[in-house]
Amino acid sequence: MKKYSLLTIIAISTIFSTARSQAIPLALFNGENLRGWHADVPAMDTNTTVKSPFIVRNGMLVSLGEPRGHLITDSVYQNYRLRVEYRFPGKPGNCGVLVFASTPRALYQMFPKSIEVQMEHNNAGDFWCIQEDITVPDMEKRRGPKTEWGVSEGKKRRILNLTDSSEKPLGQWNTMVIECKGNTIKVWVNNDLVNDGYNCTAAKGQIALQAEGSEVEFRKIEMTPLK
Repeated sequence: MKKYSLLTIIAISTIFSTARSQAIPLALFNGENLRGWHADVPAMDTNTTVKSPFIVRNGMLVSLGEPRGHLITDSVYQNYRLRVEYRFPGKPGNCGVLVFASTPRALYQMFPKSIEVQMEHNNAGDFWCIQEDITVPDMEKRRGPKTEWGVSEGKKRRILNLTDSSEKPLGQWNTMVIECKGNTIKVWVNNDLVNDGYNCTAAKGQIALQAEGSEVEFRKIEMTPLK
């Protein structure tokens, strides 16, 4: 039997231990179909001719923008880092990634209860509070007068991001990373920290993508569990 030195055995054990402890990213979009997701599009409730705005095209998940609604994961997640690679292929527009999503159509009979991480061109990284709330530093500067804050219709639900010019030029791919740990949410756009919130009123939920009037392409949506 071949003998190994003690240092060799320790080294091999360390490698295997490290490999086991490293979280493996989970692809939430498989590049072929929308398995693991379901669409919630109000216009489809009463009109059977209306088609879902969420399709797979050339290996990408595409939100066509209309009719408006959400593509929602079947599963509930907590404590994770979400990586989304996206672009507006044509004209600048609006979309968002919703985390901690739960009750459907909780706002304007459209938006699920959640915290939205904005993807709108030139505003990527803003928070929008949708029947859930979150705190950030300099709240009054970034959200407006405290007396007008709220999480429902007519209230100041938008919390501005921290940076300008973190997005790439229109048509190029952006990388958004959303880290949800406990009741905190941190957001990076192309490696810039663009928002950092805490004391969120939720700590787990589904993940959702929007159809909000603009075509958006997603080439990667993956989640890495956090300890």
